[in-house]
Amino acid sequence: MNISVPLENGMLADKYGKHAPASCQLEGHPTVSFPLTIADVPANAKSLALTFLDWDAVPVGGFCWIHWLACNFPADTTLIPENASASGAVPCVQGSNSDWSPLAGSWTDPRIVHRYAGPYPPDKDHVYTLTVYALDTELDLEEGYFLNEFRRAVRGHVIEEVVLDLPSRA
Repeated sequence: MNISVPLENGMLADKYGKHAPASCQLEGHPTVSFPLTIADVPANAKSLALTFLDWDAVPVGGFCWIHWLACNFPADTTLIPENASASGAVPCVQGSNSDWSPLAGSWTDPRIVHRYAGPYPPDKDHVYTLTVYALDTELDLEEGYFLNEFRRAVRGHVIEEVVLDLPSRA
C-alpha cells in the first residue's frame, strides 16, 4: 500500500495547520484536512483507517497529541480529498482528537473535537505521523471514539499499515 500527501517546500501546506487563514479555522483551530492519495490497497481489505499523531508533543505537553482519527473508509478509496474531515466527502467514522482534553481546553464542539485538528506546534517545527491501515473488517466504533479504543479494535485486523511523516512549521 502507498500513500502520499502533497508538501510545500518539504512541509505540510500552511492551510492545513497553525498558519491557516481564518477561513480554514474554527475558533482558532485549523480544521481543513489535507488531501491523501492511497494506492495498492490489499485486495482482501474491507476498510481503511488512519491516525495522525504528534509524537514531538511529548516533550512539550507530556503526551502524544492526537490530531485526527478516522476509520471505516471504504477499502476502494483512492483519494481522501482536502477538507474531507469536515465535508464528509468520503464516508467514515471519526474519533476524538486531543482538543477535548481538560489539558487542552476541554473543547466540546464536535466540529472541533471529532474531526481533523491541524498541526499547531508551539515550540518548533514538529514531524507528524500519519498512519493508514488496511483492515480485514469494518470497526465497531462510534463517532468520537478514543485512540485507546481504536488500538483495541484494530488488534488482529491489520492487513497492512503504512506510515508517512509530515513536517509542519511552528
